[in-house]
Amino acid sequence: MNNFQYSRAQDVADAVRQSAADSSARFIAGGTNLVDLMKYDVERPARLIDISHLPLRAVEETPDGGLRIGALVPNSDLAWHPRVKDRYPLLSSAILAGASTQLRNMASTGGNLLQRTRCLYFYDVATSCNKRKPGTGCSAIGGINRINAILGTSDACIATHPSDMSVALTALDATVHATGPHGARTIPMTDFHRLPGDMPERDTNLGADEIVTAVELPAHGFRSNYTYLKIRDRLSYAFALVSVAVALEIDDGTIRQARLALGGVAHKPWRDPEAEAALIGQPIAQDTFARAAHIILRDAKGYGHNDFKIDLARRSIMRALNQAAQGTPQSQSDKRIA
Repeated sequence: MNNFQYSRAQDVADAVRQSAADSSARFIAGGTNLVDLMKYDVERPARLIDISHLPLRAVEETPDGGLRIGALVPNSDLAWHPRVKDRYPLLSSAILAGASTQLRNMASTGGNLLQRTRCLYFYDVATSCNKRKPGTGCSAIGGINRINAILGTSDACIATHPSDMSVALTALDATVHATGPHGARTIPMTDFHRLPGDMPERDTNLGADEIVTAVELPAHGFRSNYTYLKIRDRLSYAFALVSVAVALEIDDGTIRQARLALGGVAHKPWRDPEAEAALIGQPIAQDTFARAAHIILRDAKGYGHNDFKIDLARRSIMRALNQAAQGTPQSQSDKRIA
């Protein structure tokens, strides 16, 4: 049995104090990932700090016309929030593509960002895993790695980040607000999650004693030409083999702005500025889309069982760019690919 102490934070400052006083403590809100990890004996925190009662559930306008989303806003509430549906439909679509209704009702915005990466061997404590125990090796590299990464991998880890919401937030240039013992700071979504390198045990650049308080979206939400396309083994309640978030601004058949982020292919949501630059100023055409797909996948590497992901990602990028360009985003209620 994993014995642990439990305490409830009274406010954000109290949560930070409690966390700083115990390096083995973990914050818990909805618990949709952490509780599973504890059941599998993957994580054994000595203390759980309950932050579910903190005043972090507001969705508020920012002075520059964006939105500030509290870290404890449930995924379901965020997906159906009128401002999000109207101004940031890419984010709403990505959230609705994830998990099940019951899980979305419990999962929080901050918790979604902080999901641990997915790998069969990370969840199996009988196997070697550098993420669970640094220096023991990566069983996935020579093992059953169908779900694993093809971009940004290292000899230490080929796990993938599972969040759909994070892929959309990365494409939308969101920033994460965090608070720790040394005060508050913001982290761009593109820098929030880490590649494994030689420290795969760290999924994010958040400090061990910091807490996520909010996510902020810029004013431009790409409400017309967008899509979130998720390819998975079954149509519901499954993690992405490949997902694609696309946001375009189109003027008279020419792409003026472009955002492109992938999920299910790396240790973090994958965004490539060169691929986006290859789209800007170009006509809506298959050659344009193929060039961007080639650039973003130029360094892709399969590990045997997941070799198919490279071609799947290429075709998914092409399909998603077509959906966004045509203004026909992927439906998350009728999941048949448009």
